[in-house]
Parts: sequence; C-alpha cells; structure tokens
Amino acid sequence: MEYNTERPDMVIPEYGRSIHKMIAFAIALPTIEERTSAAKTIVTAMTMLNPQIRDLTDYKQKLWDHLFIMSEFKLDCESPYPMPEPDAIHTKPKRIPYPQKSIKYRNYGSILENLIKEARTMEEGEDKQMLSGMIANFMKHLFLTYNKDSVNDEVIFEHLKEMSGGLLEVSEGTKLSAVYIEPKDNLKRPKRNNNNNNNNNRKRNGNNRGK
Repeated sequence: MEYNTERPDMVIPEYGRSIHKMIAFAIALPTIEERTSAAKTIVTAMTMLNPQIRDLTDYKQKLWDHLFIMSEFKLDCESPYPMPEPDAIHTKPKRIPYPQKSIKYRNYGSILENLIKEARTMEEGEDKQMLSGMIANFMKHLFLTYNKDSVNDEVIFEHLKEMSGGLLEVSEGTKLSAVYIEPKDNLKRPKRNNNNNNNNNRKRNGNNRGK
C-alpha cells in the first residue's frame, strides 16, 4: 500500500492530521463566538495528545501559539494570549512517539483513537459534548477519505460509541457535515488496459514469426 503523497503537508506533524483538520473546521465557522469555543476545545484535545507539554513553563501559551501556527495564522478567535508573530517562531513541540499497536478501524488512525480515549476521561459538560461532535465530524471525513461512497451518520455514531466504550455520544439531532473533498492537485492517471496490451503483443509476435 502506497502512502498518499498528495495529502496536504501538516504544519506541525507531531499533533497529527486530525488536529489539523479540526483547526481547518474551526477556521470555517461563521462567528467569532463559535470559532473561540472550537479553539478552546482543540487546545484541550492538544493537551490530551501531548501531556508532556505540561512540564514546560507557560505551556498553555505554547499550546495557543501552536494552534495559531497550525492555522497558518488564519484562525480569527479570542485568545487569552496574543497571537505570535510569524517571523518569531523558531521552536517546535517535542515529537510524539508513534504507538506500535493494532487498530481496529485503521481508516481513523491511532491519533484519533487516542483522542477518543482521552476524551472519555473529561467531565460531563458542554466541552465534552462539543469535542464529541467534532470527533464525529472528523471520523466521517476520515471514513470518506478511504471509502468514497456515502456513509450514514448513524454508522459514525455507532463507531464513536463503540470506540469510546459508550462514554462519548453526540447530542440528539446532530447532523454531521464532513464530506470527502478530492485534492485539487490530484492527477487522475488513465488506467492501463491490460487486455488491449496483451492483444497488441500477440499481434506483434505473430507478425514477427511470419517474417
């Protein structure tokens, strides 16, 4: 299986593709209130995925800095810290080791699996419910990336419930908005017609024998 080199590069790979997609989702939200609420939830998820960052001084500010960096400074939201200057960024977070373990749903990836595991431990409330909804949206996006056919939201909800041991559920009436988008630079190569190639080869071989 070849790695899809046409997927966009991650600004800070250590946080994984799911966090980058969450940030892209937050950028597209229509109001600053929604973007701010989503940003706070994403920072919480970043802390769960990179718990060792708590050992650093002013780690909360570093997380917000990383959030803005990964958004390429396009996330317009209220922040407890000033947005860093693009030219002043020189440091990167510590590399997160890739876990070596089997994954039941490989199309979701281990990063999302770990995020669900950590989200289970959150106290019940608005933040946990919002994070559950965002996770479900990106689960649908990831599902459609590997399976181009449509998928019923109920399938995603069942996967989320199963992967979280029944501890994560979205609010009733939630409609998932994630859809598969074909990469702009995806060059579709024509499929080789093996039958035609074989016929042409036989004709050439026959002509050669007749000479």
